[in-house]
Amino acid sequence: MKLSRALEQQIAVFGESGSGKTVMLSSFYGATQEPAYLQKNLFHVVADDIGQGARLHRNYLGMRDSNRLPMLTKFTAASYSFSIRLKEGAKAKAFRGQPFDALRLVWHDYPGEWFEQGVSGSTEALHRVDAFKSLLGSDVAFLLVDAQRLLDNAGEEERYLKSLMANFRNGLLSLKDGLLEEGKPIADFPRIWVMALSKADLLPDMDVFRFRDLLIEKACDDMDALRKVLAELVDGSDALSVGEDFVLFSSARFNGGGIEVDKRIGIELIQPMAAILPFERHAKWAHAMQLPRKVVENLLGGVGALAAAVSGRKLNIPGPIGHLANLIGPSVLNSAVNLAGDKVREMNADAMAKREYLAATLTRFKMDLDQAEEDGILLRSRR
Repeated sequence: MKLSRALEQQIAVFGESGSGKTVMLSSFYGATQEPAYLQKNLFHVVADDIGQGARLHRNYLGMRDSNRLPMLTKFTAASYSFSIRLKEGAKAKAFRGQPFDALRLVWHDYPGEWFEQGVSGSTEALHRVDAFKSLLGSDVAFLLVDAQRLLDNAGEEERYLKSLMANFRNGLLSLKDGLLEEGKPIADFPRIWVMALSKADLLPDMDVFRFRDLLIEKACDDMDALRKVLAELVDGSDALSVGEDFVLFSSARFNGGGIEVDKRIGIELIQPMAAILPFERHAKWAHAMQLPRKVVENLLGGVGALAAAVSGRKLNIPGPIGHLANLIGPSVLNSAVNLAGDKVREMNADAMAKREYLAATLTRFKMDLDQAEEDGILLRSRR
């Protein structure tokens, strides 16, 4: 997490060709432009690149109004930046005394074809490495499992899952030499790798527990092999979670040629997961594990700022936000990280009553994740 008056969360989305990445991104952004979304939330989601935002919104409108899917993108690595800006009525008080005045979500889309096909030459090899380096600042990575491919291999799902995990693993191995400088592991690296079922509407009877159980039954060893490859790349590999978190995603309901964009599953969890999963996990890892100093600094880079915002603490301290984890004190940090149940609902209601809208937004994110677990859409690691 980085600061330039905006606290930035980055996510990386990995999926094979046709797994639904473009549709998911378009559904995510387009839904945030709907009047119902704007009425319900305290903030606007604004694309930092106006052209990118217009194209994503066009994709969404094509699905909503014309039952038209976006065109597939091939061999294109792209990053999309979205600012989460409080509405004008909420803005003045929300950030007074806070160490940041906006949230930003950066979405990295890595081409699925690069996990399925060999390198065609040295130029493409460098391009793949450069594209992967651009997403190394991501806090959360989503590995998409395509529900359509599971249906195509019903009864023999392991055939697809083993192939999927092998493609991810081999793709990462092919990048290894280009990523590691002098063979040294990387401190700034995605540490939370979530297994995500895309097109979940195709499997309406599968909740997140059945999804987890399917992966463990059919591809446990393959996920472990992927975890070991990732551990070879990252400095402080104890602070790494691969295949411990699970989520269901559906960008819309596809019904007899029609596309119902308001029938989404899990897409609204992307922002809360990007903000809250690293916030919760990084603080625990930094305090519970013996990790290299640079790794600890990276883990706590934005945790202090978020803890201050969640708890409503007013801070006006110059300098890097990584220092805030110590400045706010361990009691404030721990209480903010471990908020759950009635306590987080009380803090949300209190923040709303006091018009502390940043704290209200972040506690709302935590509530959304708790509700998603109750609904069988999300399963978070307890480690």
